[in-house]
Amino acid sequence: MRNEKPTTLLSTFDEHGSTIRGKNLVDDLIGEVSFTQMIYFYILGRMPTPAQTRILDAILVTLVDHGILGAVSARMVYRGAPDSIQGAVAAGILGMGSQFGGVMEQVGQHLDEIIVSPDPEATALGIVKAYRAAKQPLPGFGHNDFRPEDPRTPKLLAVAEQEGVPGKHIAALRSLSRAVDQVLGKHLTINATAGMAALLGEIGVPAEIMRGFAVISRTPGIVGHIREEQQRPAGGFIGRMAQESIVYAGDKPAA
Repeated sequence: MRNEKPTTLLSTFDEHGSTIRGKNLVDDLIGEVSFTQMIYFYILGRMPTPAQTRILDAILVTLVDHGILGAVSARMVYRGAPDSIQGAVAAGILGMGSQFGGVMEQVGQHLDEIIVSPDPEATALGIVKAYRAAKQPLPGFGHNDFRPEDPRTPKLLAVAEQEGVPGKHIAALRSLSRAVDQVLGKHLTINATAGMAALLGEIGVPAEIMRGFAVISRTPGIVGHIREEQQRPAGGFIGRMAQESIVYAGDKPAA
C-alpha cells in the first residue's frame, strides 16, 4: 500500500483544457456557477443546493470585515513590501486562529459530539464543565464588544432555518448555550464563529475543514485593507504610534 501511486479527485488538464471534479472548466463552470457554488463544489465534491448556496453566502459575508485590528499585520507588511500583495494577504490570514475566527473546528467537533450523544443536554453540560475545570474559555462563546448577544448569530441561524436545514447542529449549539448559562450562572453570547460552525455543519461541511471557510471569508477583507492602504496609508502612523506608546524598560548604558 505504501508504494501505491497517489491519485487526485480534484482536477486534471491536457491540451484541450481543464477538468475539475468531472466538469469542464470552460463549458460547465466559467459563467455557469457562482463563486460560492464553486467553493462548495471544489472543496466538497458536489454542487450545493440553492439553500446550501444561500447559507454559505451568509457565512462568507459574515467575517469579511474584522476592522483595523484584524488587518494591522497586512497593512504593515504591505508598507514594508508593497511589491508583495500576496505576502501582505498571507500575513493577515495568519492571524485566523484561536483568538480571531479560527475556532470553528473546535465548535464543530463539540456540536458533532452532542448530536451523536443519547443525552445531548448532559453531553453539552460535560463539555462546558470540562472547560471550566481547565480554566479555559469555551470556543464560540463570549465577545469583547457584543453583549448580551452577538447580533450576527441570530441572523445566521435565521437564514439557515428559513432554508429548512435539518437543524441538528443548530439544536446542538443551543444545547451548548444553555449549558454555558447554567454553569456560569449568567448568559454568555453565542458569537458569530459558533453560529458559522453550526451552519457549516448543517450544509455538510466536516468540522476539520471549517477553519478553511473562515480563511476564505476573511481574505476579501484583507485585500480591501491593502487597497485602502494604497489609497489612504495608515501603516506609517500605526508604526509611529506603536513606537511612541511602548516604553523601553531595559537597562541603559552608563553615561
